[in-house]
Amino acid sequence: MSRLTAIKPEAATGAAAELFAKIKKAAGKVPNAYATVGTHSPAALGAMLNVDAVLASGSLAKADIEVIKLAVSEVAGCDYCIAAHTLMGKFAGLSPDTMKQVRAGSASGDAKRDALVRFVRILVTTSGTVAADEVEAIRGAGYSEQQVIEINLAIASITFTNLVNRVNDTTLDFPAVA
Repeated sequence: MSRLTAIKPEAATGAAAELFAKIKKAAGKVPNAYATVGTHSPAALGAMLNVDAVLASGSLAKADIEVIKLAVSEVAGCDYCIAAHTLMGKFAGLSPDTMKQVRAGSASGDAKRDALVRFVRILVTTSGTVAADEVEAIRGAGYSEQQVIEINLAIASITFTNLVNRVNDTTLDFPAVA
């Protein structure tokens, strides 16, 4: 059960109402996580949506963005984001088996995707300066320097959502993932 209050999107006013209307138009509903953030900080929700818009218009494929978000959410243990991004991953063309492999950090048979998952897991499970050979490995797998920056942005975006949902214990409104 969620720990933080959230208004019903249809009862929102001002900036929250505007953001909720945009989300509902794009997604068909306002997910519980967005309702919680928007209730307490429409500015934070707007910033998060802007970051995701930047990612969507960037150089990473939609599937790569979902791989990043799944890998980070698995490491963080955010069941809400795992459920949401498993659904989004399906829409981005990822198979159920691929998403299980991403979450487990196991080889998928796609060398570029495996390099991405390895790099993301290194970034979120270690501290300090990342070893130069790890940066070379992600570039060697075919990711540009622009994409390395965008990988970091995607990690920042999903980390925020993971943290909100872990604090809130947000009620799932996406199909649960086993």
